[in-house]
Amino acid sequence: ILPGAAVALDYCGMSKAFTREDDSAPEAELRSRPATAFPPGAKLHLTASGAQRLKAELDQLTQQERPQWTNRPDDPDAKRRLLILDSRIEELRQILGVATIVEPPMPPWDQVRFGATVAVRNRSGEAEHYRIVGAPELDADRGWVSAVSPIGRALLNARLGQRVRFKFPTGEDELEIVQIAYE
Repeated sequence: ILPGAAVALDYCGMSKAFTREDDSAPEAELRSRPATAFPPGAKLHLTASGAQRLKAELDQLTQQERPQWTNRPDDPDAKRRLLILDSRIEELRQILGVATIVEPPMPPWDQVRFGATVAVRNRSGEAEHYRIVGAPELDADRGWVSAVSPIGRALLNARLGQRVRFKFPTGEDELEIVQIAYE
């Protein structure tokens, strides 16, 4: 599973430490639950490159990783791994099935839109870069923020040279839009 993959597992019952008297008792069943649930009619936007990455991950999981684990029917680790893989595969299929791919706007790029990489400068002159992406694409380490996040909402529709106010956990700051680019 690739970094950023969200998978949720449920144990049916309590930990073995609390429920089994000996090792001959049956093990609690491990089952998956949806890691991501999209309400009917919910809109999910992805950048074209984000959709490509998710599709590539889905292909890798279904064509390479999952087949490696299916040949071990008696291996409990393989069963757990398959459960995790199947959960992620289902999540990716669900995301790609409901997502709307948003193509970058035509130049000139003077306004922040979905998919933009935005260079900003705060009052202290420090520069930061943010990329406005869909929720399944977000990566805080790379500065990729969701369009529905507070910083994403503050930057969307701002124009080149405009200053926007934003409340960081450390306090409020003013960010000047110094560059807008698209992939």
